[in-house]
Amino acid sequence: MKILVIGGGGREHALVWKIAQSPLTDKLYCAPGNPGTATLAENIAIRVDELDKLLEFARSNSIDLTVVGPEQPLSLGIVDLFEANGLKIFGPSRDAAYIEGSKAFSKDLMRKYNLPTAAYGVFTDLSEAEAFVARSGAPIVVKADGLAAGKGVIIAQTKDEALDAVRDMLSGNAFGAAGSRVVIEEFLTGEEASFLVITDGKNIIPLASAQDHKAVFDGDLGPNTGGMGAYSPAPVVTADIHDKAMQQVLRPAIDGMAAEGRPYRGILYAGLMVKDGELKTLEFNARFGDPECQPLLMRMKSDIVPVLLAVANGDLTGLDIEWHDKAAVCVVMAAAGYPGDYRKGDAIDGLDQADKLDDVYVFHAGTAIKDGKCVTNGGRVLGVTALGNTVKEAIDEAYRGVACISWPGVQYRSDIGRKALNRF
Repeated sequence: MKILVIGGGGREHALVWKIAQSPLTDKLYCAPGNPGTATLAENIAIRVDELDKLLEFARSNSIDLTVVGPEQPLSLGIVDLFEANGLKIFGPSRDAAYIEGSKAFSKDLMRKYNLPTAAYGVFTDLSEAEAFVARSGAPIVVKADGLAAGKGVIIAQTKDEALDAVRDMLSGNAFGAAGSRVVIEEFLTGEEASFLVITDGKNIIPLASAQDHKAVFDGDLGPNTGGMGAYSPAPVVTADIHDKAMQQVLRPAIDGMAAEGRPYRGILYAGLMVKDGELKTLEFNARFGDPECQPLLMRMKSDIVPVLLAVANGDLTGLDIEWHDKAAVCVVMAAAGYPGDYRKGDAIDGLDQADKLDDVYVFHAGTAIKDGKCVTNGGRVLGVTALGNTVKEAIDEAYRGVACISWPGVQYRSDIGRKALNRF
């Protein structure tokens, strides 16, 4: 099969890495890709939002299956476009991807179909939003309605912080059009978990449990990012929580989307808050999480291509996914200044040394080649991911890899996976 992966981040490098292992894969492309994907696939210089060019490439190169990594092309309708032209593609339609494209739609769906979630309000009018904050108090959560690269959530500890966030978003200063409507919701306490499933719209295959680390600094301090690291399995997702997630969140969400005339096929990611054996739904994403994708795919024992193809064909019947017993941990190494303004072009040292480590793989996220040298080219630069017999071993191996790599101003959290250790 000829397979095209769309995207150029760490998630897409992980997808390319896994797809390349399949005996069904004859030729693999990645658009636009990065220096990491270039070692496994042929990179194609087409941006993820250039849908017509991606379609032209897929048609002219007789691509058998396209796999969409990031949310932007999904929200732009790439699945609808490819399917209208007779091409097989993995991912939700534009209407289905709206579950991530609008937090207001997502929250209304949760309420309509009785998914457990936080109390909330949706606002476009500044004075109404301010009045809601005044009534609700703090801490409180302010979210940009649209896509904001994982950064459109402000956890305000005071009313003043919440009001500043609301004003910034509704004025267009923060997140542009994505913040022209805001969701303001109750602050939930507990421990977060990422629960991902693959679905054809009817059948559901749950993936292994995972946990992301959103805040930039140790101890979950500082502003939110796209994700500073992740691990799998996540012990907070007990067998009971797993069953509740499937019965109370994923099954009703997928059935609800079908009832709304938005049948959902692809990866559905539910962000959950777990406390005292109960859970609430924080958000939905319409694709693999990044960096959760990296440890999940390292733990996936099964060939991923038959599953992706079955979803593209609309029927997962009879398929399942096997998992390695080992744990996996991904530590994100980020550029100086991230998640704010960050530097680009710093030379990265030590990649060769890290590549020599057993059970460690370095996924590229924001890198480029300049004068023959690998340099930083994004906020999140690398995802150093490792396997271990236990979460503790995987953590140690991942940080062994991190210790090999350096560039001026590199930053990373030193506590990825610690929450898991606290549960043992």
